[in-house]
Amino acid sequence: MSEVPPYLQRGYITPEELFGIIPKPSEERLRARPVAVPECPQEIPCAPCREVCPTNAISMPTPNDIPIVDYEKCIGCSLCVQICPGLAFFMVHYVGDKARITMPHELLPLPEKGEEVVLLNRLGEPVGKGRVLTVVPREKTKGDTPIITVEVPVELAWDVRAVKVVRG
Repeated sequence: MSEVPPYLQRGYITPEELFGIIPKPSEERLRARPVAVPECPQEIPCAPCREVCPTNAISMPTPNDIPIVDYEKCIGCSLCVQICPGLAFFMVHYVGDKARITMPHELLPLPEKGEEVVLLNRLGEPVGKGRVLTVVPREKTKGDTPIITVEVPVELAWDVRAVKVVRG
């Protein structure tokens, strides 16, 4: 029996562990346009991301394989972020000294465009502040998860995976 990877024991994956499993997009690619990054290290039967991708940028020979994105084919449409039932896809785009992260947002309240939010890492710990650029609320009757894009300091691009709205 094989040993359980540390990230499965802990319940989250570090950027270093992630990029030991999938390739990291180059700095040049990250600056060109948004790119999809799957944080899906488990081999489970799931392939909606592959099916929805309009450019066939997501490779999964079988539904049990982990998704691998051909970063050059990815057009940054974010359909994979929107459809992933495991909330494991993120879009990353470097713009100057900032990074724009597109992510699912399941916490209440839903942030508003232009609002300053607390940036959270994979453990839910605050790591800084960012600004919400876009909010796609989604249909609550279907149980769809809202999708947001938040601008963060570029050095936090691989740490920020959620936000907290603090009002009042």
